[in-house]
Parts: sequence; structure tokens; C-alpha cells
Amino acid sequence: MAQTRVAIMGIIVENPEAVEELNELLHEYRAWIIGRMGVPYRQRGVSVISVALDAPQDVTSALAGKVGSLDGVSVKTLYSNVVSEGTEANA
Repeated sequence: MAQTRVAIMGIIVENPEAVEELNELLHEYRAWIIGRMGVPYRQRGVSVISVALDAPQDVTSALAGKVGSLDGVSVKTLYSNVVSEGTEANA
């Protein structure tokens, strides 16, 4: 089993047309997602999304890379020092 790390991914969506593809990606990685919160900032025309994960670092990096490649979407990831052995549900 791979080691997993708790991480948080901050996502800013400036292009509303990217939301459907972003949601598809998050759904694809749902087994690793602890929770997510989205806040529409209507005055600025953006959405701010935070995603908490417990996943192997390569899985988190892969998701961040895919999210960051979406047009009009920015992403940054912060890793915690909380490391544990992965579970069968996430493997």
C-alpha cells in the first residue's frame, strides 16, 4: 500500500465554462477527497474552491496538474506532514 498525505488544494475558477470539466475531474478522484467547499465570489466573477485530500503524493500531483491545465483555472496545493499507510478503499 502506498503512503498517503493529507493535503489541501486551492482552486480559483475564472472561466465558468471550465466548471463542468473540473467537476468531472473531482468526481474521478472522489475516492481520495475528504471534502470540498466552493464559494462563488460574484463581485469578481470567480469561484474559490478548496479540496481536502488524503492521497498518495503522486495522485494529488496528478489531479493538480489536470486541474491546472484547464483554461481559466488556477491551482495550488499545500501538503501536510500527516502521512499514513493507504487503505484498501483508496488503493
